[in-house]
Amino acid sequence: MSKTSGYPKRRTVIAVIIAVALAAATRRVQKQREAGSPNRGPVATMSRFGRNRDVARMGSRAGADLAVTRARQVFASAARSEELQTEFELRTAEQVTEALGNMKGAMMKVGQMASYLDQGLPEHVRDAMAQLQSDAPPMAFELVDGVIQRELSGSADEVFAEFDPVPIASASIGQVHRAITRDGRAVAVKVQYPGVDEAIDADLDNLDMLFGGMAVIFNGLDPEPLVAELKERLREELDYIKEAENQRQFADYYRGHPHVHVPEVIDELCTARVLTTELAEGVRWAEMVTWSQDERNLAAECIYRYAFTGLYRVAAFNGDPHPGNYLFQPGGRVTFLDYGLVKHFQPGTLEAFGELIHYMCIETDIAKYRQAVEDLDLLRPGHSFTDAEVGDYFGHFYEFVLEDGEFTITNEYASETVRRFFDVNGPHRDIMKAANVPADFVVIQRINLGLFALFGEVEATANWRAIAEEIWPFVDGPPSTPMGVAHAEWAKSVGGR
Repeated sequence: MSKTSGYPKRRTVIAVIIAVALAAATRRVQKQREAGSPNRGPVATMSRFGRNRDVARMGSRAGADLAVTRARQVFASAARSEELQTEFELRTAEQVTEALGNMKGAMMKVGQMASYLDQGLPEHVRDAMAQLQSDAPPMAFELVDGVIQRELSGSADEVFAEFDPVPIASASIGQVHRAITRDGRAVAVKVQYPGVDEAIDADLDNLDMLFGGMAVIFNGLDPEPLVAELKERLREELDYIKEAENQRQFADYYRGHPHVHVPEVIDELCTARVLTTELAEGVRWAEMVTWSQDERNLAAECIYRYAFTGLYRVAAFNGDPHPGNYLFQPGGRVTFLDYGLVKHFQPGTLEAFGELIHYMCIETDIAKYRQAVEDLDLLRPGHSFTDAEVGDYFGHFYEFVLEDGEFTITNEYASETVRRFFDVNGPHRDIMKAANVPADFVVIQRINLGLFALFGEVEATANWRAIAEEIWPFVDGPPSTPMGVAHAEWAKSVGGR
């Protein structure tokens, strides 16, 4: 079954989000004016709104400078190209800290998501925002070397046999360099930006303001646990020791897997601000989407299996599904990168997730489904919505696994998924405004808001119900695809998983 229809573009959704953010920001400015707060000053003391405004300007300039620099490099000699790159690098901790507010830091994650979430944005805007997926402006090697010196008690040349000063990726928290260890292993070294902790704290302070404004529109939303969960998860990303633990857990589970690859952690070269892992190979998302439909389907199947196997079998969800976190090889082999944003779940929570699936997809008892939804605080009791209305609203999120048959996840399906959260003028606006996002669902919603957007881009097609039944522990169905067979054989070889 293929899901297609003439849904409007997602631009309306982004407009709602922007409007809410602006309303919240305006309210903050009014309070500042009433209190006589200054709008300018040093990074550490200026108002949050003033910082975001000034940094956004600086970040916009940085983005424009990056585009110009790369255009010049196309026509430059190798020596001149390197010179241009050096000229553009952020060479001081102060510059890095300024850039964090727009090109790096917590707010960059909003840009990362928007860059692949919203097909309704103009193409040139999407292309610019797509740089946030892996290509933010880099910091100069001197800063990188300084962090390594402080964290590993030696310069990059002393700690590593070889260290490439040109980063292979620069993202929201740190940038990544290739290196060779003293014992000859090829590794990726992620070095945290100096000052990123302060920048993220400033960004996170704005979450209260943003979600407080959203609660005015979405009257069922309880912002306090949602904001607390986001803050906890995002602050965890600053701790590379925690990230190493997360990555090690996934690497231990998937070691030797025929399709899922998690790079090994090099423990002796990891600290709170330096993370060293096995160097992985593969092509990026932009190249994978040019492959055949069969190859794109295999890549999507692997990502889907990884996400939900992690949830139900590892009791952990790697909650950062943006294109920069994948490397692809033909045949459905995918390397999964970046374990800073991982949510760990208690057994009782997973059982509750299973109840929702059971009542919607297996037993098809909408009255019981509604009770489960209310028990989980996704919808508070006492509303006048009928069970049918509740089933119609929430049923969309299960549509691709409701029937045993082929289903194509399209951009239109992903767009409708986003509107179920944000479209205040849509047909489901009343129940949408009454719905809530409890803490345990905050990171999980990245599946709905991120994963399916990616699948829509490649028009991922599979019998998702059959694959899901393999993964759901309350069904534990037989393998339904060649990838499923390979997984089952691997699981048997490692003692059953």
